[in-house]
Amino acid sequence: MTSSSPLHVAIRQLPHAEGLALPAYATADAAGLDLLAAVDAPVTLQPGERRLVPTGIAIALPPGFEAQVRPRSGLALKQGVTVLNAPGTVDADYRGEVGVILINHGQQPFVVNRGERIAQMVIAAYSRVDWIAVAELPDTARGAGGFGSTGTGAAKTA
Repeated sequence: MTSSSPLHVAIRQLPHAEGLALPAYATADAAGLDLLAAVDAPVTLQPGERRLVPTGIAIALPPGFEAQVRPRSGLALKQGVTVLNAPGTVDADYRGEVGVILINHGQQPFVVNRGERIAQMVIAAYSRVDWIAVAELPDTARGAGGFGSTGTGAAKTA
């Protein structure tokens, strides 16, 4: 897909989101659509507290696509508030309300107000797999090394 041919996705705004904008891109080249809090009254997250925050939308993605719910970098940096299961996945066959699990890792209470941008949603294509059981995997330069096996120092320059 290019920016000239957007993916068409059905969206339903639920009654408790009446008056709120639909998810939208903040800039022309933004990858994520801003998700808004569809709360009736302010919700306070104490330090260390997590809460499912409603967005007031349900979507119908076409097969082969998922919606990834991701943190907003400004909330994470300035408030210590992030999406707990980032990225959360909304499957193509899910038709319920999109919710955002927020957690306050900050030192101060954080208030979520109605209409506040609480997360972003990225629509992404995915592939399904058919497993092929084999006795051995093909060799690579890295092999089975993991969890820091490539080192932590500065990258080598050419």
